[in-house]
Amino acid sequence: MAYDSSLDQQLLAQEFAGEKGKVTVSIYSYNNGPKKVQISRSVKNETGTFTFAKLGRLTKEELQGILPLLQEALAQL
Repeated sequence: MAYDSSLDQQLLAQEFAGEKGKVTVSIYSYNNGPKKVQISRSVKNETGTFTFAKLGRLTKEELQGILPLLQEALAQL
């Protein structure tokens, strides 16, 4: 079965904005299935708009910024 974006429901989305971009903590449920946490990164490009980037490693500042967001997401699972 192929992925169908119309079945993907976003239940929560909060972001932490840092110096170089933002990290978003979201909760999704696909086809009314189990809730799952997604962590993504966006960075500003030359024009100033945000674009998706590989999450990779977190700085101490980013980790401290998203810890409360992760705890809130955990409470909603």
